[in-house]
Amino acid sequence: MIDLYTASTPNGHKASCTLEELGLAYTVHPIDLAKGEQKTDAFLALNPNGRIPVIVDRENDNLAVFESGAIMVYLAEKTGRLLPTEAKARARVMAWLMFQMGGVGPMMGQANVFFRYFPEKIPAAIERYQNECRRLFEVLDRQLADSEWLGDDYSIADIANWCWVRTYKWSGVSRDGLENLDRWLEAMKARPALRIGVTIPAAGASLVNDDKRAQEFASKAQGIVTR
Repeated sequence: MIDLYTASTPNGHKASCTLEELGLAYTVHPIDLAKGEQKTDAFLALNPNGRIPVIVDRENDNLAVFESGAIMVYLAEKTGRLLPTEAKARARVMAWLMFQMGGVGPMMGQANVFFRYFPEKIPAAIERYQNECRRLFEVLDRQLADSEWLGDDYSIADIANWCWVRTYKWSGVSRDGLENLDRWLEAMKARPALRIGVTIPAAGASLVNDDKRAQEFASKAQGIVTR
């Protein structure tokens, strides 16, 4: 059994979507970021960095794993799925996973901060991060022109990037003209496990398409990023 400590964010969804795709049994422990539950002593004992998601593997001596990418790799290796073992194929998947971890996630995260959350609107900062997000989307589009998936087969690299790219409207980033990316997004959205994964925890299930909930979330997030 896996305990999942999470919130309704792209990084949180990376963990829940992976758990769903692998068919692993898990218990959800929602973390209220606005209330600072990720900064409590109990949570910091699991992740000293005070960030979600975290998993605790009760079948492996209560091992706590934090950082969303590390969680995905751990779960894939635990089950022998979604991460190839052959060296070249594994390297390709890991490269695209790191592309998300070091590029797509941080850049979209900063676009969110300046476009949605930061009380003072700084046009140069908004443009800088939105333009970089668009550039990264174009990199993905070029890769997907020659491949159905980011690696040789469907993998944790696809899940990681999708959990962020699917929120492009929230970041104010255009995907106009990116036909290969569009095709991949639709293929990902059609996967039943992913449709479930992005509803975990249930409190954030309708955020992307619900303007009222989106405004409430942005208001709470502003308080987090300006502390």
